[in-house]
Amino acid sequence: MTVRKRLLGWLADAALILYFVFALFPIAWMVILSLKPTNELFSTYFSFSPTLDGYRTVLGDSEGIPFVRFFVNSLVVSLGAVALSLVVGLPAAYASARWRFKGSENLMFTLLSFRFAPELTVIIPLFVLYQKLGLFDTYVGMVWVLQLVTLPLIVWIMRSYFADLTPELEQAALLDGYTRKQAFVKVALPLVKPGVAAVSLLAFIFAWNNFVFPLILTSNEAQTVTVGALSFLGGDRPKYNLTAAAALVSVVPPLLLALTIQRYLVRGLSFGAVKS
Repeated sequence: MTVRKRLLGWLADAALILYFVFALFPIAWMVILSLKPTNELFSTYFSFSPTLDGYRTVLGDSEGIPFVRFFVNSLVVSLGAVALSLVVGLPAAYASARWRFKGSENLMFTLLSFRFAPELTVIIPLFVLYQKLGLFDTYVGMVWVLQLVTLPLIVWIMRSYFADLTPELEQAALLDGYTRKQAFVKVALPLVKPGVAAVSLLAFIFAWNNFVFPLILTSNEAQTVTVGALSFLGGDRPKYNLTAAAALVSVVPPLLLALTIQRYLVRGLSFGAVKS
């Protein structure tokens, strides 16, 4: 029996290792591809002379593609979208957790449907509206449309955090003379800070990775990295090494943000999972 258990354990470990190799191989291949010189791009696999020229080209705009500007655009619209969603979504999540009325669940489900509805179903009307209103290829337009991505996510996740808080805390604050707004800001909100950190990171990642909206609703001035990275695939000979370098550079902000708020992220994701 012991030998059988040991054998099953080895098989499980081997299967896990194979899974990790399978999962991480695309990332490893992207790194390899980004380090390949152009003249060895199609002639070699793992044996080549590594170089950082691809990263220098991407960050130096020497190909006539302003990737650095696309990178800054992504930061502006993603941070702007998350900030606006937090300002609107946190009070909305608190209200939906504390006050129930007829049709409130239907209202919340409608809000959630905006997040899961295919973006292509609304992109054509939005394109026409943006052209008419002068929002096409603008920061304001991108921040506004990304609310369809970030706002439902923040409201629904933070609603569960506020629902896990005991109402007696806010009632005690109201008895001490706090207004409802002060009870929310000074009592409820500090208790869900880990949740705010976690949901902010998730919302930022979703906004950063969005492809359809910037593809259709921008052309140059407000274009983001998800669309800009594909610019290196144009022309007579696609530059896969530059596309790989651009893709890896675009991973840096979400990764740094996750590492920065890591301690809040772990607490936020586990907050409310175990109730007394």
